[in-house]
Parts: sequence; structure tokens; C-alpha cells
Amino acid sequence: MSLVIAALEGSLHIAVGAGGAAIGVGLIGAKAVEAVGRNPGASGKILVQSILGMALAEAVAFYVIFLA
Repeated sequence: MSLVIAALEGSLHIAVGAGGAAIGVGLIGAKAVEAVGRNPGASGKILVQSILGMALAEAVAFYVIFLA
């Protein structure tokens, strides 16, 4: 029984970490689209910053998966 609880606890740990990263990527994407809508001339700079932010948010998910 304790092995099942340990497996579920590890899975929940990964699910929360990956869910947080997914929410972060979604928020970054939404704000990038909003920013390009307001200022289309800055789309190149916004794209670079949003990709960098998404990569950092996804790094959290990798840390959770590999260090769990």
C-alpha cells in the first residue's frame, strides 16, 4: 500500500509542476498576442522575449520531471 501512495505522490508532484509551467506558457503567449495587437511594429522584439519566457517556464517542468 505504501508503494502505491509513494507512486501517487510522485505523480502529483510532476502534475503540479507541469501544470504550473503550462499555465505560465499560456499566460506568456496570451500577453504576447495582446502586445502584438497593440503594437504590430514591435512583433520581432515581442517574439524574442516571449520565446525566452516560454523556455524559462518550460525549464521548470523539466526540473520537476528530472529531479522528482
